[in-house]
Amino acid sequence: MHASKGDRLVVHGRTVGHADHTVEVVEVLGTNGEPPYRVRDAAGHETIMSPGPDSVVRHGKSTDITGR
Repeated sequence: MHASKGDRLVVHGRTVGHADHTVEVVEVLGTNGEPPYRVRDAAGHETIMSPGPDSVVRHGKSTDITGR
């Protein structure tokens, strides 16, 4: 998985009733775009994460992290 600052990371819901969760990559902490990433959600909360196989990167800068 490779991401850059400004990309969106979509974590798919793993069970019925759990929606996808989209966050914005605000900093790449790994080398050459590799995880871990510092991410920010729509509420402004930040965390560091290493996404699993249930995640995809949406490349391109966007100010709307809801994916719309």
